[in-house]
Amino acid sequence: QVQLVESGGGSVQPGGSLRLSCVVTGLTWDDDDEEDYFIGWFRQAPGKEREGISCINNRNGWIEYKDSVKGRFTISRNSAKNITYLTMNSLKPEDTAVYYCAADRLLCAVVADARYTFDHWGRGTQVTVSS
Repeated sequence: QVQLVESGGGSVQPGGSLRLSCVVTGLTWDDDDEEDYFIGWFRQAPGKEREGISCINNRNGWIEYKDSVKGRFTISRNSAKNITYLTMNSLKPEDTAVYYCAADRLLCAVVADARYTFDHWGRGTQVTVSS
């Protein structure tokens, strides 16, 4: 059974930083892996559409970011521990949302339509940026 569990959310002031973690179980996750997955992050704020932020490919390490977070957010992974991180710096009030981790064999979260159903996703972690 595949599970994704997010953690690391919280409340910070504008300009602050957070690091989100996504622990993935039930998927093989190393360089010899025959399964090609995109592990990504998306967010959803109240009253707004889901928004893909970033993704990383588990086999070749290919990374993509949404334009609005480029230079501020960094996605990385610890293959040995099956953990994907999203390090968020220079946070802005408009970054406030519930952040979700998703795994998909076909699409990176950044390019997926807001109505696309990922293969697997977690329950999310709240990020609030406010003064």
